[in-house]
Amino acid sequence: MGKSRQDSMTKADRKFEKKLEFYAKVRDTVASLTAQKSITKKKKLRSRQKKLKAYDLSALTEFLPELTASQKQQSTPAAEFKLNCKSRQKLILKEGKQLGTVLNHPAFQSDPLGAIHQHLQSTQPVMDEKPKKLSKNGGRK
Repeated sequence: MGKSRQDSMTKADRKFEKKLEFYAKVRDTVASLTAQKSITKKKKLRSRQKKLKAYDLSALTEFLPELTASQKQQSTPAAEFKLNCKSRQKLILKEGKQLGTVLNHPAFQSDPLGAIHQHLQSTQPVMDEKPKKLSKNGGRK
């Protein structure tokens, strides 16, 4: 009636087989998850490269004017300036003092917008405005 010990596996053997099946399932799951992770990494990398290609403006360099040696020397100190905590604090103090002097200036107090306009006209380089070309039908679309 009962099963003999020779026909069936012992309880320890069944337990061991169950454990091996579980480990196999876990191994398969981990393998599939790492495969999915690598696929998503590749997709992200591809999209990142596409974005970089979209922002690549190196083709436009041929249309830009060439910088002279003096202009290059003027632009390098600003490029080398690193904004760390200490320099940021110095910059904040300097700009705060500058703002205070501007706010206390009598020309700014009497006419703020006029003073700003006058300052910009005296400091900004003059832009040569070219007359707009009219289309063939007199500027109408």
